[in-house]
Amino acid sequence: MWLKPNRSLSHRDLRRLIGVLAALALTTAVLGAWQGNVFAPLFALVESSAVAFALGVAWRAGDRSERITLDESSLEVQSLPGRRSARFQTYWVRVQLRSEGGRERLLLVSHGRELEIGAFLGGEERAELSRKLEVLLMALNQRQRR
Repeated sequence: MWLKPNRSLSHRDLRRLIGVLAALALTTAVLGAWQGNVFAPLFALVESSAVAFALGVAWRAGDRSERITLDESSLEVQSLPGRRSARFQTYWVRVQLRSEGGRERLLLVSHGRELEIGAFLGGEERAELSRKLEVLLMALNQRQRR
């Protein structure tokens, strides 16, 4: 399974949005300069740069993902980028949804270790992922007992 945050804009769409916002700000600044506010274009350039930077940072945060691999003996979670990896034995791992601090967390728990997964997902998506993982783990455990 690949877990990725929802992203509504492609990279091309992000560039278009930034271009439109910068054009609107600069058009307004030119009108302001025409009426006597000589600092308006400078402020518009600074503001457009700051908005473009902030939107770029927020968009790059959408590159996070987690890959969950499940086989007969193990459940492995790889966090990308960063290559953080954790492995659990399928028989012992438990899936838990916990509410802490007004926020729901999806945890994999085994042998005193906890790993939060899907932190970037919405509440309904985390609950659905929890159910799906529980069903898959239950099916694997029943197959191993036979």
